[in-house]
Amino acid sequence: MSDPASLEHIIDTAFADGAHDEPGVRDAVNEALDLLDGGKARIAEKVDGEWVVNEWLKRAVLLSFRQRGMETIDVGPFEYHDKVPLKHNYADAGVRVVPPAVVRHGAFVESGAVLMPSYVNIGAWVGSQTMVDTWATVGSCAQIGRNVHLAGGVGIGGVLEPPGARPVIIEDNAFLGSRCIVVEGVVVEEGAVLGALTVLTASTHVIDVTGPEPVVSKGRIPARAVVIPGTRQKDFPAGTFGVPAALIIGRRSSATDTKVSLNEALRDHDVPV
Repeated sequence: MSDPASLEHIIDTAFADGAHDEPGVRDAVNEALDLLDGGKARIAEKVDGEWVVNEWLKRAVLLSFRQRGMETIDVGPFEYHDKVPLKHNYADAGVRVVPPAVVRHGAFVESGAVLMPSYVNIGAWVGSQTMVDTWATVGSCAQIGRNVHLAGGVGIGGVLEPPGARPVIIEDNAFLGSRCIVVEGVVVEEGAVLGALTVLTASTHVIDVTGPEPVVSKGRIPARAVVIPGTRQKDFPAGTFGVPAALIIGRRSSATDTKVSLNEALRDHDVPV
């Protein structure tokens, strides 16, 4: 196994030169994907309180698509046709995977996580005690923390290009209600709660309505914030119409740290889960 610095140099050089098909490059890419698959490297990690993207690992994923050909993958009665092999050895990893959940090689799922019928794409990281519920999707390179609940049908967007683009990040202890959508590198900070059907993109107005005046931000949900879907009025040539927004209506307290009490508190605030 080469050291990460050597792998980074080989991969960055090959990506810049377009030289993806040399044997040494193939070996470096395979090693990089094995590091991702085993959780020994991450597409993004928190450094001094800020999320930093390891661009070379994204480049390794992109190079792998150029290197690999399509292959038929047989899984019991199911057949797939793809370039990326599926993840294996869940029992040894201590991960519960309910059929027909799918995780691609190059994604890491930490011991104690539970995957209901769902999908986790290459480059993603899913932490311990996290539930990826039925028909939830974790896009390429997305980072999902520990003790997170992604409720049924949650859509976490993926991003590979450009390599420097931050993936979606859901920090520890967050709770995302049914059918939430989070895309375009949005960060949901630790312990935050998204009510059902909340949609967050890089341009979505996040409006804190807990004070005397609204406070608007974009791209990030503060730690322990409780958020519901809302609208804001926007002028168009044809008139004024409501466009989607996300409303911060409160903060999660120590009394809402268990799932049962959290659900009760959300319903007390008319927050759908």
